[in-house]
Amino acid sequence: MKKILNNLGILLMLLVLVTACQNDDKSFGSLSGPTNIQFNYEIVGVDAENPNGDGSGNVVLKASADNAISFKYIFEDLSNVTVSGGQYTKRFTKNGVNSYQVTVVALGKGGVASSASFTVEGVLSNFSDPETIELLTNGATKTWYWAAAVPGHLGVGPNNGDLQANHVPGYYAAAPFEKEASPDSNCLYDNELTFTKDGEILKYSLNNFGKTFFNGAYTGQFGGTPGTDFCLNYDTGAEKIVTLGPSSSLVSDEFKTGTEMSFTDGGFMGYYINATTYDILSITANQMVIRAVPGNDPGLAWYFIYSSQPPVQGGGGEPEPDYTNLVFADEFDVDGAPNTANWGYNIGTGDNGWGNSESQYYTSRPENVIVQGGFLKIIAKAENYMGSNYTSARLVSENKFEFTYGKVEWRAKLPTGGGTWPALWMLGQNYVANPWPACGEIDVMEHKGNQQNTIHSTLHFPGNSGGNGPTATTTASNVGSEFHVYRVVWSPNSIKFSIDDQPAFQTVANNAGTPFNLDFFLIMNVAMGGTFGGAIAPGFSQSSMEVDYVRVYQ
Repeated sequence: MKKILNNLGILLMLLVLVTACQNDDKSFGSLSGPTNIQFNYEIVGVDAENPNGDGSGNVVLKASADNAISFKYIFEDLSNVTVSGGQYTKRFTKNGVNSYQVTVVALGKGGVASSASFTVEGVLSNFSDPETIELLTNGATKTWYWAAAVPGHLGVGPNNGDLQANHVPGYYAAAPFEKEASPDSNCLYDNELTFTKDGEILKYSLNNFGKTFFNGAYTGQFGGTPGTDFCLNYDTGAEKIVTLGPSSSLVSDEFKTGTEMSFTDGGFMGYYINATTYDILSITANQMVIRAVPGNDPGLAWYFIYSSQPPVQGGGGEPEPDYTNLVFADEFDVDGAPNTANWGYNIGTGDNGWGNSESQYYTSRPENVIVQGGFLKIIAKAENYMGSNYTSARLVSENKFEFTYGKVEWRAKLPTGGGTWPALWMLGQNYVANPWPACGEIDVMEHKGNQQNTIHSTLHFPGNSGGNGPTATTTASNVGSEFHVYRVVWSPNSIKFSIDDQPAFQTVANNAGTPFNLDFFLIMNVAMGGTFGGAIAPGFSQSSMEVDYVRVYQ
Protein backbone atom coordinates (compact mmCIF):
# COMPACT_ATOMS: atom_id res chain seq x y z
CA MET A 1 0.00 0.00 0.00
CA LYS A 2 2.85 2.43 0.87
CA LYS A 3 4.37 1.96 -2.58
CA ILE A 4 1.01 2.64 -4.25
CA LEU A 5 0.43 5.79 -2.21
CA ASN A 6 3.95 6.98 -3.01
CA ASN A 7 3.28 6.48 -6.73
CA LEU A 8 0.03 8.40 -6.39
CA GLY A 9 1.92 11.19 -4.66
CA ILE A 10 4.45 11.41 -7.50
CA LEU A 11 1.66 11.54 -10.07
CA LEU A 12 -0.17 14.27 -8.16
CA MET A 13 3.05 16.24 -7.78
CA LEU A 14 3.52 16.15 -11.55
CA LEU A 15 -0.03 17.38 -12.00
CA VAL A 16 0.63 20.25 -9.57
CA LEU A 17 3.83 21.16 -11.44
CA VAL A 18 1.95 21.14 -14.74
CA THR A 19 -0.68 23.39 -13.20
CA ALA A 20 1.92 25.75 -11.71
CA CYS A 21 3.68 26.12 -15.06
CA GLN A 22 0.54 27.24 -16.88
CA ASN A 23 0.54 30.86 -17.98
CA ASP A 24 -2.67 32.72 -18.58
CA ASP A 25 -3.64 32.48 -22.22
CA LYS A 26 -5.95 35.20 -23.51
CA SER A 27 -7.67 32.64 -25.79
CA PHE A 28 -8.93 30.79 -22.71
CA GLY A 29 -9.71 33.83 -20.63
CA SER A 30 -8.84 33.67 -16.95
CA LEU A 31 -7.23 30.31 -16.10
CA SER A 32 -8.39 29.63 -12.56
CA GLY A 33 -8.25 26.08 -11.36
CA PRO A 34 -11.41 24.11 -10.58
CA THR A 35 -12.59 24.52 -7.01
CA ASN A 36 -15.05 22.95 -4.59
CA ILE A 37 -14.46 19.33 -5.63
CA GLN A 38 -17.35 17.19 -4.45
CA PHE A 39 -17.41 13.39 -4.50
CA ASN A 40 -19.91 10.68 -3.70
CA TYR A 41 -20.47 7.09 -4.72
CA GLU A 42 -23.06 4.33 -4.87
CA ILE A 43 -22.13 0.68 -4.38
CA VAL A 44 -24.16 -1.33 -6.87
CA GLY A 45 -26.70 -3.70 -5.32
CA VAL A 46 -26.82 -2.23 -1.82
CA ASP A 47 -29.99 -3.08 0.08
CA ALA A 48 -31.01 -4.12 3.57
CA GLU A 49 -29.71 -7.67 3.06
CA ASN A 50 -26.59 -6.64 1.13
CA PRO A 51 -25.10 -3.56 2.82
CA ASN A 52 -21.86 -3.94 0.87
CA GLY A 53 -23.39 -4.47 -2.55
CA ASP A 54 -24.21 -7.41 -4.79
CA GLY A 55 -20.67 -8.82 -4.85
CA SER A 56 -19.86 -7.53 -8.34
CA GLY A 57 -17.49 -4.89 -6.91
CA ASN A 58 -19.14 -2.25 -9.10
CA VAL A 59 -19.27 1.25 -7.68
CA VAL A 60 -20.77 4.29 -9.42
CA LEU A 61 -18.43 7.22 -8.77
CA LYS A 62 -19.74 10.78 -9.07
CA ALA A 63 -17.57 13.91 -8.98
CA SER A 64 -18.31 17.57 -9.51
CA ALA A 65 -16.38 20.83 -9.20
CA ASP A 66 -16.73 24.47 -10.11
CA ASN A 67 -15.03 25.40 -13.40
CA ALA A 68 -14.28 21.76 -14.26
CA ILE A 69 -14.39 20.49 -17.87
CA SER A 70 -13.58 16.85 -17.15
CA PHE A 71 -12.44 14.58 -14.35
CA LYS A 72 -9.67 12.05 -14.00
CA TYR A 73 -9.99 9.20 -11.51
CA ILE A 74 -6.79 7.61 -10.22
CA PHE A 75 -7.06 4.30 -8.37
CA GLU A 76 -4.85 2.33 -6.00
CA ASP A 77 -4.02 -0.24 -8.68
CA LEU A 78 -2.44 2.65 -10.66
CA SER A 79 -5.14 2.53 -13.32
CA ASN A 80 -6.85 5.76 -14.26
CA VAL A 81 -9.64 7.02 -16.47
CA THR A 82 -10.79 10.43 -17.70
CA VAL A 83 -14.51 11.16 -18.06
CA SER A 84 -16.29 14.29 -19.17
CA GLY A 85 -19.36 14.22 -16.94
CA GLY A 86 -17.75 13.15 -13.70
CA GLN A 87 -19.61 9.82 -13.46
CA TYR A 88 -17.82 6.51 -13.90
CA THR A 89 -18.54 2.92 -12.86
CA LYS A 90 -15.47 1.23 -11.45
CA ARG A 91 -15.26 -2.50 -10.76
CA PHE A 92 -13.09 -3.16 -7.71
CA THR A 93 -11.84 -6.73 -7.76
CA LYS A 94 -10.14 -7.43 -4.44
CA ASN A 95 -12.11 -10.31 -2.92
CA GLY A 96 -13.98 -9.67 0.30
CA VAL A 97 -15.18 -6.36 1.77
CA ASN A 98 -12.58 -3.66 1.19
CA SER A 99 -12.11 0.10 1.14
CA TYR A 100 -10.26 1.94 -1.60
CA GLN A 101 -8.59 5.32 -1.99
CA VAL A 102 -9.72 7.26 -5.05
CA THR A 103 -8.07 10.47 -6.21
CA VAL A 104 -10.21 12.87 -8.23
CA VAL A 105 -8.41 15.30 -10.52
CA ALA A 106 -10.70 18.06 -11.78
CA LEU A 107 -9.44 19.42 -15.12
CA GLY A 108 -10.28 22.96 -16.18
CA LYS A 109 -9.51 25.28 -19.08
CA GLY A 110 -6.04 25.03 -20.56
CA GLY A 111 -5.27 21.93 -18.52
CA VAL A 112 -5.39 23.68 -15.16
CA ALA A 113 -6.14 21.03 -12.54
CA SER A 114 -7.09 20.57 -8.92
CA SER A 115 -7.25 17.33 -7.00
CA ALA A 116 -8.57 15.70 -3.86
CA SER A 117 -8.50 12.19 -2.44
CA PHE A 118 -11.45 10.27 -1.04
CA THR A 119 -12.15 6.84 0.40
CA VAL A 120 -14.71 4.41 -0.99
CA GLU A 121 -15.68 2.18 1.92
CA GLY A 122 -17.13 -1.30 2.30
CA VAL A 123 -17.18 -2.70 -1.24
CA LEU A 124 -17.90 -6.43 -1.57
CA SER A 125 -16.34 -8.34 -4.46
CA ASN A 126 -16.75 -12.07 -4.72
CA PHE A 127 -15.86 -12.55 -8.38
CA SER A 128 -13.01 -14.97 -8.95
CA ASP A 129 -11.77 -16.82 -12.01
CA PRO A 130 -8.36 -18.32 -11.25
CA GLU A 131 -8.74 -20.79 -14.13
CA THR A 132 -8.89 -17.97 -16.70
CA ILE A 133 -5.89 -16.24 -15.10
CA GLU A 134 -3.95 -19.50 -15.28
CA LEU A 135 -4.83 -20.00 -18.95
CA LEU A 136 -4.06 -16.37 -19.83
CA THR A 137 -0.67 -16.35 -18.13
CA ASN A 138 0.35 -20.01 -17.80
CA GLY A 139 0.79 -19.15 -14.12
CA ALA A 140 3.42 -16.49 -14.81
CA THR A 141 3.58 -14.89 -18.26
CA LYS A 142 2.28 -15.93 -21.65
CA THR A 143 2.20 -14.39 -25.12
CA TRP A 144 -0.75 -14.75 -27.47
CA TYR A 145 -0.85 -14.24 -31.25
CA TRP A 146 -3.50 -13.86 -33.90
CA ALA A 147 -4.80 -17.26 -35.02
CA ALA A 148 -4.31 -16.11 -38.60
CA ALA A 149 -4.85 -19.55 -40.14
CA VAL A 150 -8.30 -19.91 -38.55
CA PRO A 151 -11.29 -18.72 -40.60
CA GLY A 152 -13.03 -15.95 -38.73
CA HIS A 153 -10.00 -14.95 -36.65
CA LEU A 154 -11.27 -11.41 -37.24
CA GLY A 155 -14.99 -10.95 -37.74
CA VAL A 156 -18.04 -8.86 -37.00
CA GLY A 157 -21.69 -9.57 -36.30
CA PRO A 158 -24.78 -8.11 -34.65
CA ASN A 159 -25.08 -7.02 -31.04
CA ASN A 160 -28.80 -7.15 -30.34
CA GLY A 161 -31.41 -8.94 -28.27
CA ASP A 162 -30.91 -12.31 -29.97
CA LEU A 163 -28.72 -13.84 -27.26
CA GLN A 164 -28.67 -17.22 -29.01
CA ALA A 165 -27.16 -15.76 -32.20
CA ASN A 166 -24.79 -13.15 -30.82
CA HIS A 167 -21.77 -15.43 -30.47
CA VAL A 168 -20.64 -15.73 -34.10
CA PRO A 169 -19.47 -13.16 -36.67
CA GLY A 170 -22.61 -13.23 -38.79
CA TYR A 171 -21.73 -10.24 -40.99
CA TYR A 172 -18.09 -10.88 -41.89
CA ALA A 173 -15.38 -13.43 -41.07
CA ALA A 174 -11.82 -13.04 -42.33
CA ALA A 175 -10.38 -15.84 -44.44
CA PRO A 176 -7.12 -17.46 -43.30
CA PHE A 177 -4.27 -14.93 -43.56
CA GLU A 178 -6.60 -12.48 -45.33
CA LYS A 179 -4.92 -9.42 -43.79
CA GLU A 180 -1.44 -10.53 -44.84
CA ALA A 181 -2.09 -9.81 -48.51
CA SER A 182 -2.24 -6.01 -48.29
CA PRO A 183 0.33 -3.59 -46.84
CA ASP A 184 -2.64 -1.61 -45.54
CA SER A 185 -3.47 -4.41 -43.08
CA ASN A 186 -0.53 -6.80 -42.81
CA CYS A 187 0.75 -5.30 -39.55
CA LEU A 188 -2.06 -7.12 -37.70
CA TYR A 189 -0.36 -10.50 -37.58
CA ASP A 190 2.79 -9.01 -36.01
CA ASN A 191 0.93 -8.43 -32.74
CA GLU A 192 2.24 -10.02 -29.57
CA LEU A 193 -0.22 -9.85 -26.67
CA THR A 194 1.42 -10.71 -23.34
CA PHE A 195 -0.41 -11.35 -20.08
CA THR A 196 1.54 -11.49 -16.82
CA LYS A 197 0.46 -12.52 -13.34
CA ASP A 198 2.20 -10.24 -10.85
CA GLY A 199 1.04 -11.34 -7.41
CA GLU A 200 -2.66 -10.46 -7.29
CA ILE A 201 -2.39 -8.09 -10.27
CA LEU A 202 -2.94 -9.13 -13.90
CA LYS A 203 -0.89 -7.09 -16.37
CA TYR A 204 -0.97 -6.78 -20.14
CA SER A 205 1.26 -5.40 -22.86
CA LEU A 206 0.81 -5.19 -26.62
CA ASN A 207 3.87 -5.27 -28.83
CA ASN A 208 2.68 -3.96 -32.20
CA PHE A 209 6.19 -3.38 -33.58
CA GLY A 210 5.28 0.27 -34.12
CA LYS A 211 2.08 -0.10 -36.16
CA THR A 212 -1.55 -0.82 -35.30
CA PHE A 213 -4.33 -1.90 -37.61
CA PHE A 214 -7.16 0.62 -37.12
CA ASN A 215 -10.83 0.20 -37.87
CA GLY A 216 -11.88 2.73 -40.50
CA ALA A 217 -14.14 4.55 -38.02
CA TYR A 218 -11.01 5.76 -36.20
CA THR A 219 -8.28 6.12 -38.82
CA GLY A 220 -9.11 9.81 -39.33
CA GLN A 221 -8.38 10.49 -35.66
CA PHE A 222 -4.91 8.98 -35.97
CA GLY A 223 -3.72 10.48 -39.25
CA GLY A 224 -5.23 8.06 -41.76
CA THR A 225 -7.99 8.22 -44.35
CA PRO A 226 -11.37 8.27 -42.62
CA GLY A 227 -13.52 5.22 -43.34
CA THR A 228 -10.66 2.97 -44.45
CA ASP A 229 -9.08 0.25 -42.29
CA PHE A 230 -5.36 0.93 -42.24
CA CYS A 231 -2.08 0.18 -40.49
CA LEU A 232 -0.84 3.39 -38.86
CA ASN A 233 2.13 4.27 -36.71
CA TYR A 234 1.01 4.05 -33.10
CA ASP A 235 2.66 3.77 -29.69
CA THR A 236 0.64 1.36 -27.54
CA GLY A 237 2.14 2.82 -24.37
CA ALA A 238 3.17 1.21 -21.12
CA GLU A 239 1.99 -1.99 -19.51
CA LYS A 240 -1.72 -2.01 -18.65
CA ILE A 241 -3.64 -3.39 -15.70
CA VAL A 242 -6.35 -5.97 -16.45
CA THR A 243 -9.34 -6.61 -14.24
CA LEU A 244 -11.60 -9.62 -14.63
CA GLY A 245 -15.30 -9.44 -13.93
CA PRO A 246 -18.59 -11.13 -14.74
CA SER A 247 -19.58 -10.93 -18.37
CA SER A 248 -22.13 -8.27 -19.27
CA SER A 249 -22.36 -9.03 -23.01
CA LEU A 250 -25.51 -9.82 -24.98
CA VAL A 251 -24.54 -13.47 -25.42
CA SER A 252 -26.33 -16.47 -23.97
CA ASP A 253 -24.43 -18.07 -21.09
CA GLU A 254 -23.77 -21.36 -22.91
CA PHE A 255 -21.69 -19.53 -25.52
CA LYS A 256 -19.30 -17.72 -23.19
CA THR A 257 -17.11 -18.33 -20.17
CA GLY A 258 -18.92 -15.72 -18.08
CA THR A 259 -15.77 -13.64 -17.64
CA GLU A 260 -14.79 -10.37 -19.29
CA MET A 261 -11.52 -8.42 -19.26
CA SER A 262 -11.18 -4.66 -18.82
CA PHE A 263 -7.93 -2.87 -19.69
CA THR A 264 -6.70 0.37 -18.14
CA ASP A 265 -5.26 3.36 -19.99
CA GLY A 266 -6.84 2.59 -23.35
CA GLY A 267 -5.44 -0.93 -23.60
CA PHE A 268 -6.74 -2.95 -26.56
CA MET A 269 -6.21 -6.34 -28.17
CA GLY A 270 -4.44 -5.60 -31.44
CA TYR A 271 -7.18 -4.38 -33.78
CA TYR A 272 -8.28 -0.90 -32.75
CA ILE A 273 -12.06 -0.53 -32.38
CA ASN A 274 -12.03 1.88 -29.41
CA ALA A 275 -12.90 -0.88 -26.93
CA THR A 276 -11.21 -1.63 -23.62
CA THR A 277 -13.58 -4.36 -22.37
CA TYR A 278 -13.53 -7.80 -23.99
CA ASP A 279 -15.81 -10.76 -23.33
CA ILE A 280 -14.03 -14.14 -23.22
CA LEU A 281 -16.25 -16.52 -25.19
CA SER A 282 -13.86 -19.46 -24.83
CA ILE A 283 -10.31 -20.05 -23.67
CA THR A 284 -8.05 -23.09 -23.58
CA ALA A 285 -4.29 -23.46 -23.32
CA ASN A 286 -4.10 -23.16 -27.12
CA GLN A 287 -6.86 -20.79 -28.25
CA MET A 288 -8.83 -17.79 -27.02
CA VAL A 289 -12.01 -16.41 -28.63
CA ILE A 290 -12.88 -12.82 -27.72
CA ARG A 291 -15.90 -10.59 -28.37
CA ALA A 292 -16.01 -6.79 -28.02
CA VAL A 293 -18.43 -4.00 -28.82
CA PRO A 294 -16.79 -1.05 -30.62
CA GLY A 295 -16.98 2.41 -29.11
CA ASN A 296 -18.66 3.93 -32.17
CA ASP A 297 -21.48 1.43 -32.76
CA PRO A 298 -23.17 -0.51 -29.93
CA GLY A 299 -25.17 -2.45 -32.53
CA LEU A 300 -22.04 -4.35 -33.65
CA ALA A 301 -19.76 -6.89 -32.04
CA TRP A 302 -16.26 -7.79 -33.18
CA TYR A 303 -14.73 -11.26 -32.76
CA PHE A 304 -11.04 -12.02 -32.35
CA ILE A 305 -9.36 -15.44 -32.20
CA TYR A 306 -5.89 -15.82 -30.72
CA SER A 307 -3.46 -18.72 -30.55
CA SER A 308 -0.67 -19.68 -28.21
CA GLN A 309 1.51 -20.22 -31.30
CA PRO A 310 2.71 -17.44 -33.62
CA PRO A 311 1.24 -17.50 -37.12
CA VAL A 312 3.37 -18.82 -39.96
CA GLN A 313 3.60 -15.94 -42.42
CA GLY A 314 3.59 -16.30 -46.18
CA GLY A 315 0.21 -18.02 -46.34
CA GLY A 316 1.25 -21.13 -44.43
CA GLY A 317 -0.87 -22.69 -41.73
CA GLU A 318 -0.35 -22.59 -38.00
CA PRO A 319 1.22 -25.72 -36.54
CA GLU A 320 -1.37 -27.98 -35.01
CA PRO A 321 -1.20 -28.32 -31.22
CA ASP A 322 0.69 -31.35 -30.00
CA TYR A 323 -1.81 -33.16 -27.80
CA THR A 324 0.35 -35.37 -25.59
CA ASN A 325 -0.81 -34.57 -22.05
CA LEU A 326 -3.10 -37.35 -20.81
CA VAL A 327 -6.06 -35.65 -19.08
CA PHE A 328 -8.60 -38.50 -18.96
CA ALA A 329 -8.32 -42.26 -19.17
CA ASP A 330 -10.36 -45.32 -18.34
CA GLU A 331 -8.47 -48.59 -18.76
CA PHE A 332 -11.39 -50.73 -17.51
CA ASP A 333 -9.15 -52.76 -15.24
CA VAL A 334 -11.55 -53.18 -12.30
CA ASP A 335 -14.26 -55.81 -12.75
CA GLY A 336 -17.88 -54.88 -12.09
CA ALA A 337 -19.88 -51.82 -12.98
CA PRO A 338 -18.10 -49.03 -14.92
CA ASN A 339 -16.42 -46.34 -12.83
CA THR A 340 -19.17 -43.93 -11.74
CA ALA A 341 -16.63 -41.11 -11.51
CA ASN A 342 -16.26 -41.33 -15.28
CA TRP A 343 -19.59 -42.57 -16.63
CA GLY A 344 -23.31 -42.12 -16.31
CA TYR A 345 -26.11 -43.65 -18.39
CA ASN A 346 -28.89 -42.70 -20.75
CA ILE A 347 -31.86 -44.87 -19.80
CA GLY A 348 -34.90 -45.79 -21.86
CA THR A 349 -35.90 -45.35 -25.48
CA GLY A 350 -35.50 -41.59 -25.81
CA ASP A 351 -37.71 -39.72 -28.23
CA ASN A 352 -38.89 -42.06 -30.99
CA GLY A 353 -36.00 -44.45 -30.42
CA TRP A 354 -33.55 -41.62 -29.57
CA GLY A 355 -34.79 -39.78 -32.63
CA ASN A 356 -33.63 -42.47 -35.06
CA SER A 357 -36.43 -45.07 -34.77
CA GLU A 358 -34.11 -47.42 -32.88
CA SER A 359 -35.48 -50.59 -31.31
CA GLN A 360 -33.49 -50.98 -28.08
CA TYR A 361 -34.18 -49.99 -24.48
CA TYR A 362 -31.02 -48.67 -22.80
CA THR A 363 -30.37 -49.92 -19.26
CA SER A 364 -27.59 -49.83 -16.67
CA ARG A 365 -28.02 -53.52 -15.79
CA PRO A 366 -24.98 -55.80 -15.69
CA GLU A 367 -26.72 -57.86 -18.34
CA ASN A 368 -26.10 -54.95 -20.74
CA VAL A 369 -22.99 -53.22 -19.40
CA ILE A 370 -20.13 -54.64 -17.34
CA VAL A 371 -16.36 -54.52 -16.93
CA GLN A 372 -14.75 -57.98 -17.15
CA GLY A 373 -11.16 -59.10 -17.70
CA GLY A 374 -9.86 -55.63 -18.54
CA PHE A 375 -12.61 -54.71 -21.02
CA LEU A 376 -15.81 -52.74 -20.93
CA LYS A 377 -18.59 -54.76 -22.53
CA ILE A 378 -21.74 -53.13 -23.91
CA ILE A 379 -24.09 -56.00 -24.71
CA ALA A 380 -27.05 -55.73 -27.08
CA LYS A 381 -29.59 -58.49 -26.45
CA ALA A 382 -32.82 -59.70 -28.00
CA GLU A 383 -35.31 -59.76 -25.12
CA ASN A 384 -38.66 -58.29 -24.19
CA TYR A 385 -38.01 -55.50 -21.70
CA MET A 386 -40.08 -52.44 -20.78
CA GLY A 387 -42.05 -52.72 -24.01
CA SER A 388 -38.99 -53.07 -26.28
CA ASN A 389 -37.73 -56.18 -28.09
CA TYR A 390 -34.02 -55.41 -27.50
CA THR A 391 -31.84 -54.03 -24.71
CA SER A 392 -28.41 -52.39 -24.68
CA ALA A 393 -26.52 -49.59 -22.91
CA ARG A 394 -25.34 -46.06 -23.58
CA LEU A 395 -22.57 -44.60 -21.39
CA VAL A 396 -21.90 -40.84 -21.21
CA SER A 397 -19.25 -38.73 -19.51
CA GLU A 398 -21.70 -35.82 -19.28
CA ASN A 399 -21.18 -33.72 -16.10
CA LYS A 400 -18.20 -35.91 -15.23
CA PHE A 401 -15.69 -35.15 -17.98
CA GLU A 402 -16.20 -32.49 -20.64
CA PHE A 403 -13.50 -30.78 -22.67
CA THR A 404 -12.63 -28.55 -25.62
CA TYR A 405 -9.99 -29.73 -28.13
CA GLY A 406 -7.69 -32.68 -27.84
CA LYS A 407 -6.90 -36.17 -29.09
CA VAL A 408 -9.34 -38.95 -28.21
CA GLU A 409 -8.57 -42.65 -28.62
CA TRP A 410 -10.78 -45.69 -28.21
CA ARG A 411 -9.40 -49.21 -28.62
CA ALA A 412 -12.42 -51.34 -29.35
CA LYS A 413 -13.79 -54.52 -30.90
CA LEU A 414 -17.23 -54.13 -32.46
CA PRO A 415 -20.39 -56.27 -32.30
CA THR A 416 -21.58 -58.28 -35.25
CA GLY A 417 -25.01 -59.09 -36.65
CA GLY A 418 -27.46 -57.35 -38.93
CA GLY A 419 -28.99 -54.28 -37.30
CA THR A 420 -26.23 -53.65 -34.76
CA TRP A 421 -25.14 -50.02 -34.67
CA PRO A 422 -22.20 -49.37 -32.34
CA ALA A 423 -20.90 -45.82 -31.95
CA LEU A 424 -18.02 -44.00 -30.27
CA TRP A 425 -18.80 -40.31 -30.39
CA MET A 426 -19.05 -36.89 -28.71
CA LEU A 427 -21.87 -34.40 -28.21
CA GLY A 428 -21.83 -30.68 -27.38
CA GLN A 429 -22.49 -30.27 -23.66
CA ASN A 430 -24.93 -27.40 -24.24
CA TYR A 431 -27.42 -29.60 -26.12
CA VAL A 432 -30.29 -28.80 -23.75
CA ALA A 433 -30.17 -25.05 -24.28
CA ASN A 434 -28.87 -25.41 -27.83
CA PRO A 435 -30.65 -28.47 -29.27
CA TRP A 436 -29.09 -30.75 -31.86
CA PRO A 437 -27.67 -30.09 -34.40
CA ALA A 438 -26.78 -26.61 -33.09
CA CYS A 439 -24.81 -28.16 -30.22
CA GLY A 440 -22.63 -30.15 -32.63
CA GLU A 441 -21.82 -33.86 -32.84
CA ILE A 442 -18.53 -35.62 -33.60
CA ASP A 443 -18.96 -39.28 -34.63
CA VAL A 444 -15.54 -40.88 -34.43
CA MET A 445 -16.77 -44.39 -35.24
CA GLU A 446 -20.12 -45.73 -36.38
CA HIS A 447 -20.58 -49.19 -37.83
CA LYS A 448 -23.47 -51.06 -39.44
CA GLY A 449 -23.68 -54.76 -38.85
CA ASN A 450 -25.36 -54.90 -42.23
CA GLN A 451 -22.20 -53.45 -43.83
CA GLN A 452 -19.49 -55.32 -41.99
CA ASN A 453 -16.03 -53.69 -41.77
CA THR A 454 -17.12 -50.29 -43.12
CA ILE A 455 -16.42 -47.52 -40.57
CA HIS A 456 -18.23 -44.17 -40.77
CA SER A 457 -16.81 -40.89 -39.36
CA THR A 458 -19.14 -37.88 -39.47
CA LEU A 459 -19.77 -34.36 -38.17
CA HIS A 460 -23.21 -32.87 -37.52
CA PHE A 461 -23.86 -29.13 -37.10
CA PRO A 462 -26.36 -26.55 -38.41
CA GLY A 463 -26.84 -26.92 -42.17
CA ASN A 464 -24.74 -30.09 -42.09
CA SER A 465 -26.70 -32.69 -40.15
CA GLY A 466 -28.32 -36.05 -40.70
CA GLY A 467 -27.50 -37.25 -44.20
CA ASN A 468 -25.91 -33.90 -45.05
CA GLY A 469 -23.15 -34.04 -42.46
CA PRO A 470 -19.54 -34.15 -43.70
CA THR A 471 -18.70 -37.83 -43.65
CA ALA A 472 -16.32 -40.48 -44.92
CA THR A 473 -16.14 -44.25 -44.81
CA THR A 474 -13.05 -46.39 -44.32
CA THR A 475 -12.69 -50.15 -44.66
CA ALA A 476 -11.01 -51.87 -41.73
CA SER A 477 -10.36 -55.60 -41.44
CA ASN A 478 -12.05 -57.89 -38.95
CA VAL A 479 -13.61 -55.15 -36.81
CA GLY A 480 -15.85 -57.72 -35.09
CA SER A 481 -13.03 -60.04 -34.07
CA GLU A 482 -10.01 -57.74 -33.66
CA PHE A 483 -9.34 -54.55 -31.73
CA HIS A 484 -8.69 -51.32 -33.61
CA VAL A 485 -7.82 -47.84 -32.35
CA TYR A 486 -10.37 -45.23 -33.39
CA ARG A 487 -8.99 -41.72 -33.04
CA VAL A 488 -9.98 -38.08 -33.54
CA VAL A 489 -7.67 -35.08 -33.28
CA TRP A 490 -9.84 -32.04 -32.64
CA SER A 491 -8.18 -28.62 -32.77
CA PRO A 492 -9.27 -24.99 -33.27
CA ASN A 493 -8.33 -25.38 -36.94
CA SER A 494 -9.44 -28.85 -37.94
CA ILE A 495 -10.96 -32.21 -37.00
CA LYS A 496 -9.12 -35.31 -38.22
CA PHE A 497 -10.17 -38.97 -37.91
CA SER A 498 -8.00 -42.07 -38.16
CA ILE A 499 -8.08 -45.83 -37.59
CA ASP A 500 -4.88 -47.53 -36.38
CA ASP A 501 -2.89 -44.39 -37.33
CA GLN A 502 -4.23 -44.51 -40.89
CA PRO A 503 -6.21 -41.41 -41.98
CA ALA A 504 -9.92 -42.11 -42.20
CA PHE A 505 -11.39 -38.65 -42.70
CA GLN A 506 -8.24 -36.62 -43.04
CA THR A 507 -9.29 -33.03 -42.44
CA VAL A 508 -12.47 -31.14 -41.74
CA ALA A 509 -11.97 -27.39 -41.28
CA ASN A 510 -13.01 -25.94 -37.94
CA ASN A 511 -13.73 -22.25 -37.46
CA ALA A 512 -15.51 -19.78 -35.21
CA GLY A 513 -18.79 -20.33 -37.09
CA THR A 514 -19.12 -23.97 -36.02
CA PRO A 515 -20.14 -25.32 -32.61
CA PHE A 516 -16.84 -27.23 -32.33
CA ASN A 517 -15.17 -24.67 -30.07
CA LEU A 518 -16.98 -25.46 -26.82
CA ASP A 519 -17.02 -28.37 -24.38
CA PHE A 520 -18.12 -31.83 -25.57
CA PHE A 521 -18.59 -35.09 -23.65
CA LEU A 522 -17.91 -38.72 -24.59
CA ILE A 523 -20.53 -41.33 -25.50
CA MET A 524 -20.30 -45.10 -26.11
CA ASN A 525 -23.33 -47.15 -27.13
CA VAL A 526 -24.69 -49.99 -29.20
CA ALA A 527 -28.03 -49.26 -30.85
CA MET A 528 -30.25 -51.70 -32.68
CA GLY A 529 -31.90 -50.98 -36.04
CA GLY A 530 -33.15 -47.50 -36.72
CA THR A 531 -32.59 -45.22 -39.67
CA PHE A 532 -28.86 -45.95 -39.71
CA GLY A 533 -28.59 -49.49 -38.35
CA GLY A 534 -31.18 -50.87 -40.74
CA ALA A 535 -33.00 -54.17 -40.60
CA ILE A 536 -32.27 -56.41 -37.60
CA ALA A 537 -31.38 -59.99 -38.50
CA PRO A 538 -34.26 -62.33 -37.55
CA GLY A 539 -31.99 -64.74 -35.70
CA PHE A 540 -30.08 -62.09 -33.71
CA SER A 541 -29.68 -63.05 -30.03
CA GLN A 542 -26.88 -60.91 -28.63
CA SER A 543 -23.51 -59.32 -29.42
CA SER A 544 -21.23 -56.91 -27.62
CA MET A 545 -18.83 -54.05 -28.20
CA GLU A 546 -15.69 -54.46 -26.11
CA VAL A 547 -13.61 -51.40 -25.24
CA ASP A 548 -10.04 -51.85 -24.02
CA TYR A 549 -9.49 -48.18 -23.12
CA VAL A 550 -10.59 -44.60 -23.63
CA ARG A 551 -7.89 -41.89 -23.50
CA VAL A 552 -8.04 -38.14 -23.97
CA TYR A 553 -4.94 -35.99 -24.48
CA GLN A 554 -4.66 -32.22 -24.54
